[in-house]
Amino acid sequence: MKRLWALALCAVLLAGCAAPAAEPPDDGRLQIVTTLFPYYDFARAVAGDRADVTLLLSPGREAHSFEPTPLDAVRISRADVFVYNGGESEAWVDDLLDAAGANIGTVLCMMDHVDALEEEFVEGMQGAEEEHDHEGHDHEDGDSDEIEYDEHIWTSPRNAAALCEAICGALCDADAANAAAYRANCGAYTAELRALDGRFRALREGAARDLLVFADRMPLLYFCDAYDLRYRAAFHGCSGDTEPSLATLKYLIDKVSQEHIPVVYTVDLDSRKIAEAVSESTGASIERLYSLQTVSRADFDANETYITLMERNLKALEKGLA
Repeated sequence: MKRLWALALCAVLLAGCAAPAAEPPDDGRLQIVTTLFPYYDFARAVAGDRADVTLLLSPGREAHSFEPTPLDAVRISRADVFVYNGGESEAWVDDLLDAAGANIGTVLCMMDHVDALEEEFVEGMQGAEEEHDHEGHDHEDGDSDEIEYDEHIWTSPRNAAALCEAICGALCDADAANAAAYRANCGAYTAELRALDGRFRALREGAARDLLVFADRMPLLYFCDAYDLRYRAAFHGCSGDTEPSLATLKYLIDKVSQEHIPVVYTVDLDSRKIAEAVSESTGASIERLYSLQTVSRADFDANETYITLMERNLKALEKGLA
């Protein structure tokens, strides 16, 4: 894989040499490349007008199936600052950095800057019984016992503030002349994140309920952990499943009925098919929560941000926790 990346980089760079007009002039601005929307948004907030920020995962695209193109590899190799999440979903980054990392000014792995939480399988979730059985048996020699961490670290606003500070540090290292401006921008933005965190905490303190039901994947583990919320879901955060078992669907329907849950949630760009089945059987309404790993093209073009989309989450939670 490393050799393939090196060959791809050479091929695209050689093609660029044949067409020099395609290379934009160097205007001295930082070139920042990010893999996911939250980091794209954080980098823009911290950098202000002093950098060009590129988002690799195009709006509307599923993050877990993303595979970078050779052109993406070239963009990364030419970056002053490359910001990526880390974890299994971005395992491709290691090979790319081995092939082209020496050319990148600063490489920032965001999972290094928070306390990662282990993935959870809760009652009723697809695969929960298999996970329980797996944990209940001794591992044979050669069996994998590696801990799997949830990768959706930005979903807690407090984590988001820490991630912005890490980005600020990287920009200051890459462009010391503008460090004061980056720190000022970061301070203003993290103040907004702390205010957002306060609004979620106030909602939680006044809530009549503490249980969220996701008729979908559940990529909001860090959010639920931050605000002491329980949850039930069809799938765990990075699941590629699209159809729940009958047992999982029945569990969700029974849970919503027994606890008189008023709202079931879907996430991001996923289908509402499971939620509609639960809603039809129970009368619960359907709301969407945003994990922000990716955003729709419409939201991206409308300049929605981490904060504006989290404010949508706040309104959706007001209905479900009442």
